[in-house]
Amino acid sequence: MDKRDRAELFRERLSAALRDRELNRSDLARAAELDRSTVSQLLSEESPRLPNGQALAAIASALSVSADWLLGLSAHKGAAAEILDQAVQVAETERHPVDVHLLAWYRDAVGAKIRHVPANLPDVLKTEAVLAHEYAGETFRTPGQAITGTRDQQALLNRAESDMEICVSKEALEAFARGEGMWSDLPDAVRREQLKVMGETLDRYYPSLRLHLFGASDRFSAPFTVFGQKWAALYLGQRYLTFSNTRHVQLFSRHFDDLVRHALVRSHEASDFATKLSLGI
Repeated sequence: MDKRDRAELFRERLSAALRDRELNRSDLARAAELDRSTVSQLLSEESPRLPNGQALAAIASALSVSADWLLGLSAHKGAAAEILDQAVQVAETERHPVDVHLLAWYRDAVGAKIRHVPANLPDVLKTEAVLAHEYAGETFRTPGQAITGTRDQQALLNRAESDMEICVSKEALEAFARGEGMWSDLPDAVRREQLKVMGETLDRYYPSLRLHLFGASDRFSAPFTVFGQKWAALYLGQRYLTFSNTRHVQLFSRHFDDLVRHALVRSHEASDFATKLSLGI
């Protein structure tokens, strides 16, 4: 964002803060101890400008908003004392392969780029048979409910503005193909069909849906999702930590981009890779 764009954003947010508090320019000038001409210049549509540090601090204090929010550096409007509670929040959840929180967040973020690192296989690519296997011992949600949730998530891929990138370790997908770990009692035919469907889905929706496979020997990631530039969710097991501070979201995005840069199987190769794994079962 260049200086003029930031000045325009500052003007828009300053105007919005004044409207929210039903204040006019004279009110702000008195509260912030600024000349009315200075306030008028900051609110000018023809030649927006940025305030100096002292004026910015005075305006933020007078309006009880964050200076970072006024400058477009944060999505949080609140004053400094409120920002930490807003920027990092906890969302409680049960252990669900298709979680209701994520589904709601996906819907809310349609049109923005979604970056996702799942806990195992990507939910959006799972077959009904795999979901039924994962939910076999669930007491909070039935396999039928899980399948319905996944169908809803998959339906989002048909939206023209859909843009989703997923990173999974290459070794995790190979372990699934071999039926290791949590997949040890999943029949060969089910695993074969899952990989076949994964390959077909990736081919059908590419490039709006892209899967990258990184190497677990030199890269690691906890499961998380980044929703555009607004916020990110880190999955801890029974709860999510959600972050909406711009710098925090950028940190998650950079980590995801690092996984993509070091991918052993690129997104344009992922469909063929999954299909070949299915043929080897």
